[in-house]
Amino acid sequence: MNRLNGKVAVVTGGNSGIGLASAQRLQQEGARVAISGRSQKTLDEASKILGKDALVVQADVAKLPEIDKFFSAVSAKFGKIDVLFVNAGVAKFAPFAGFTEADYDNLFDINAKGAFFTVQKALPHLNDGASVILNTSVAGHIGNALGVVYGATKAAMRSFVRSMAADLAARNIRVNAIAPGPIDTPIFGRVGLSEEQRAQVLQGFIERVPLKRLGKPEEIAATVAFLASSDSSFMTGTETNVGGGVGEI
Repeated sequence: MNRLNGKVAVVTGGNSGIGLASAQRLQQEGARVAISGRSQKTLDEASKILGKDALVVQADVAKLPEIDKFFSAVSAKFGKIDVLFVNAGVAKFAPFAGFTEADYDNLFDINAKGAFFTVQKALPHLNDGASVILNTSVAGHIGNALGVVYGATKAAMRSFVRSMAADLAARNIRVNAIAPGPIDTPIFGRVGLSEEQRAQVLQGFIERVPLKRLGKPEEIAATVAFLASSDSSFMTGTETNVGGGVGEI
């Protein structure tokens, strides 16, 4: 399908997992793609996958000047933006009683503050009629003893979507969220758990998923492409659950 021919699509955290799969799918749909990420190593790997026509920029969404740097680079190479997938995020699963201030600040700085200012700073670069998509999570709707802070950051993002959609409706800019369930991505290797704890968390997730498996990044990417395209032209302020039934059944 080529639903995005001639469009410019931007993906934060596009260097691995859901972000990279989404950047690939948006390319397949005909879009010119720009991605950002913090790790130069994974950015280099993503650049090889996406090819020379993609713009790849190292930027940390928790640092506002770096968001500005990214959008300046996008503007210089591609001009205005038609699709913005606010995907950059981190996770930390740990007992509530021992959660540190530094970990709390890191999650909110990247997941919530980073998302808020990514959209705000994108505004001058967005075409009227653009599609903005935030990557929330089913974690914002369910209780998880090890995910008190992570779930709260995602709930904040869901609230952003409603109010941003109301604010930007006059420009016909649609703002929606996609809420993945447990997806098989590299993030589970970076959440601060031991291998034993990681295995327990993953098994716990699988047991809670009615479809009894982890999702694939490509399954999220397919929904991102739908929300990016005119096929979702009468949707704004929504959150689409792609979690195998978690939080719905």
